[in-house]
Amino acid sequence: MYPEDLRYHEGHTWVRQEGDEATIGITQYATDEMGEIIFAELPDEGTQIERDEVFGNVESAKAVEDLLAPVSGTVLRRNEAVLDAPETINEDPYSEGWLIVVRMEDESSLDNLLTVTEYRAHIDEAEEAEEEAEEEEAEEEELPAFDDEEGGDLG
Repeated sequence: MYPEDLRYHEGHTWVRQEGDEATIGITQYATDEMGEIIFAELPDEGTQIERDEVFGNVESAKAVEDLLAPVSGTVLRRNEAVLDAPETINEDPYSEGWLIVVRMEDESSLDNLLTVTEYRAHIDEAEEAEEEAEEEEAEEEELPAFDDEEGGDLG
């Protein structure tokens, strides 16, 4: 589900390094969470992107999600095919569904990204936190409301 040869950003983008170039896309986890992607907005060639900053967005029926840059660099190419057929991102996020290619400012910045093992752990932690929040919300909904008129006595 998550290719071993990629590096991952906490914001659910991935990077495939080829020399000083980095191909960037979004992870299967992100596409699963969003549902079918119906629109993508990507930067033009020549645009400078900065790590941890928004470089575009993807839209599904559920939400519009900002894309966070995993590395800094200059956009060399964007995947015009996903602009015409954004569902390609869902169908093949690690190959045909790539988003942009950038010339990295600093290749060593890849060292600050997650390995596949670290990314899986990051997802597991996020899912556990989400489950705990849902359980707490369900428990709060189950608590009976105190109504003083029905014989309750505080004092």
